[in-house]
Amino acid sequence: MRGDGDGWATTPDGVRQWGRYGAAGLLLRAPLPDGSAAVLLQHRAAWSHQGGTWALPGGARDSHETTVHAAVREAQEETGIDVDAVRVRAERVTAAVAGGWTYTTVVADSEKVLSLVPNGESTELRWVREAEVEELPLHPGFADAWPGLRTREVRVLLDTANVLGSRPNGWWRDRAGATTDLLEQLAQALPRTIELPDGRFGWLPRIEAVLEGQARGAGHTDPRIPVHVAGGSGDDELARQASLPGTMTAVVTADRGLRSRLPDTVLPLSPSTVWDWLG
Repeated sequence: MRGDGDGWATTPDGVRQWGRYGAAGLLLRAPLPDGSAAVLLQHRAAWSHQGGTWALPGGARDSHETTVHAAVREAQEETGIDVDAVRVRAERVTAAVAGGWTYTTVVADSEKVLSLVPNGESTELRWVREAEVEELPLHPGFADAWPGLRTREVRVLLDTANVLGSRPNGWWRDRAGATTDLLEQLAQALPRTIELPDGRFGWLPRIEAVLEGQARGAGHTDPRIPVHVAGGSGDDELARQASLPGTMTAVVTADRGLRSRLPDTVLPLSPSTVWDWLG
């Protein structure tokens, strides 16, 4: 069924763009068995605009739709994905032209690689390892936008005591139990795409929690939340872990003293960031 957005918008200089009210696409990520991210891409049918290239599923936005609704609807129509499995993380206007036409990329995750059923607009649908996206012949618009949309894996260290202490919810009555509850909630929020303070995106397959004191008794075994048990000070263990070489590292803490001990390359995140992940 055609919507009222289907059709060409013409800019003041005569350039045509598909979507009378703009267009939107869905950038959907899912974890591969090794924890790295895969991106859902569509090989566009030869008859379509820029046919033969790879891009995101998407299309014209109808007048009554939000960009999120349009992107998810179009993706479902073109790929058959289960929309209930889609978790929206962010929106980015990745193209804009004179006259007000825009293309919005809706960034989302699913907890697993979803089954796909292509329609006539696709030659092929594929979950592509994120590191291999640029090896494909990409749609020019997607190729231009991709550097600002791709993720880098982020190692996140959790100052668990500080995060718990940021909420006056009675956690101190049972530190081990409150710690267990927090870590179990965080595990259910992973993996995910996160927005970084510099405007880029990160891929978060796990969060490493540092436990000290009574919290060492927490009963938690989910592999998405590896635990470091501090023999003494939790701050000492966090500072040590943050100094290890490897991928980009972030530490979740509001402790100014701890933040002053972290290497300059470490990204500090506030406890509110983690609570936001939990909704």
